[in-house]
Amino acid sequence: MRVCTPITIRYAETDMMGVVYHANYLLYFEDARTAFLEAIGFPYERIERAGLVSPVVDLSVSFGEPLRYGDIATVRTRIVSSRPTKTVYAYEVFKQGQDPDMARPCCTGRSTHCLVDAETFKPVSVKRALPELYARYAEVIEPEEGKDAAHGCAQKEEDGR
Repeated sequence: MRVCTPITIRYAETDMMGVVYHANYLLYFEDARTAFLEAIGFPYERIERAGLVSPVVDLSVSFGEPLRYGDIATVRTRIVSSRPTKTVYAYEVFKQGQDPDMARPCCTGRSTHCLVDAETFKPVSVKRALPELYARYAEVIEPEEGKDAAHGCAQKEEDGR
């Protein structure tokens, strides 16, 4: 399953060159990950109510064509790996009007998250602590590109912020 989250590029998110400052893509990824969890019926607040949080333990980003003030972008998100101790999200950022199944993304990224106790920050197993979430991950996980990956996405209507 892929979820598309629209993002409107604000002036404050750009640098002196007039392009989105690189660190802001991480905020777009976070908006998209939150929208993904909502789309699968397990909002992040539900994780927090269970006394857990899901920190980033690894992150990678690759940049292509820049986004600029006023652009409307779409972040397409999917889960590419889910194990009891970590979950890997993949992100692709496209400009409005680009066909995500045909165009080259403006930016791609991956974030790896674990689940920890909110008070002690000790790792916990998603499979044991939130079995319903772990089961949903198993239902929506997508293989890597080129391995029968599904295309398109479930659309998120409003701007992800």
